[in-house]
Amino acid sequence: MKASLDTNVLVAAAIEDHPHHVPAFELLKAIQQKRLRGCISTHGQAEFYSVITRAPFRPRVHPIEAGRMLEENIVPYFEVVVLTAEDYQAVLHSCAAAGLIGGMIFDALHLYSSEKANCDRIYTFNVKDFRMLAQTEEVIAMIASP
Repeated sequence: MKASLDTNVLVAAAIEDHPHHVPAFELLKAIQQKRLRGCISTHGQAEFYSVITRAPFRPRVHPIEAGRMLEENIVPYFEVVVLTAEDYQAVLHSCAAAGLIGGMIFDALHLYSSEKANCDRIYTFNVKDFRMLAQTEEVIAMIASP
């Protein structure tokens, strides 16, 4: 099975004190052990870095550590989905037409990249918003919490 992990799942997997660490870490481990095929977009990599270095974790995650997390624990195990300028324009147009605001654009980009990569499942702790963004029942069924 091919799965996309939302940024909130990857962050939870990386931070041992995170309340959702255990289920998120189990998903990441399944990908690292090749029991599950993982996908991450180039946008998702940047968002992970942004969140992990700005969230109020104690101790704070240093930028070098965040880069190491990506380089050693995520990127080697995930198929990287590259979003083109046309992909971004399509998602922006769709969000504008739907009247979506703020951070919903980032979930829409994750959803779009997951569909582009033909993922079977999208794991997120934000199931409600992802299901709201999904255009078809087939995609809605793909969205699950870890």
